[in-house]
Amino acid sequence: MATTQRRRPELAAFLRSRRARVTPADVGMPPGLRRRTPGLRREEVAQLSGVGVTWYTWLEQGRPINASPQVLDAVARTLRLDQPEREHLYDLAEVPYTHGPESTTLAVGPEIQEIIDALDPQPAVVYNARYDILATNPAYRDVFFVPETRSADGSVRNALWTLFTVPEPDCPLVFRESELPVMVATLRASYGRHVGEPVWEDFIRRLSEASGYFDRLWRNGDVAPLGPRVKTFRHMAVGELRMTSVSLSVNGTPECRIVVYRSDDAETCARVTLLRDLRGQRRQQGTPGISWASEIPGATKNPVP
Repeated sequence: MATTQRRRPELAAFLRSRRARVTPADVGMPPGLRRRTPGLRREEVAQLSGVGVTWYTWLEQGRPINASPQVLDAVARTLRLDQPEREHLYDLAEVPYTHGPESTTLAVGPEIQEIIDALDPQPAVVYNARYDILATNPAYRDVFFVPETRSADGSVRNALWTLFTVPEPDCPLVFRESELPVMVATLRASYGRHVGEPVWEDFIRRLSEASGYFDRLWRNGDVAPLGPRVKTFRHMAVGELRMTSVSLSVNGTPECRIVVYRSDDAETCARVTLLRDLRGQRRQQGTPGISWASEIPGATKNPVP
């Protein structure tokens, strides 16, 4: 209740400030007479938004009234709010905000690549909400044998697709039966914001067809939040690696996160450092790095979408 009482005055002040910056000319209306401010009047905002004058007046006065997403969208269009302002309006009105269709990020900028490269020798990757691999650092590629973030046809590689479609002995997760259900439950938590979007629905359908195990887990309906986890990976060159995965959100890229795999013990730390040293030796000798095609039998039979 205290939070609501605090948000209402903030909502009122925000709407007044946004209304003041939109002129009648901006929305194709004549300026009219006796206009005391350059911005729109309340009744003009109500008219353009298709809502009652009294209702909008109460909203701008911070009264305890309920607003639907449809009405807030109409007001946001009238006031010419950009996406951050629209999200702020939803927050102040205490209405859950939903991103537009097909809003999943598929690329990150060079500054993000520089950040994850600087974390070497700790593996780091940028995922979106669907576990598409948007960027990796050399240490991540050393551990997980991902040569590029995009496949030969230009499509983005996906971690879930790879983990569920490679032969089970080649899966890098040691405790596959406990880790994959958590990943699927995390995917479902994100899916709630994208229900009905063709790309998401197609991804779920194709992965369900490709992996009976994924299909069973998806049908369970479990939901889980993101959070740090200790995971054990197998590596053909250095043995098992115990790592804690930590997720960091990326501002300006919806539903994107940097996941850093931090060595959980001294032995893993030494093995990860050894992988970096081996990479340096290969570079000096001019030999190619480890790839899925050459090192993991059968890994290319199911190309990542």
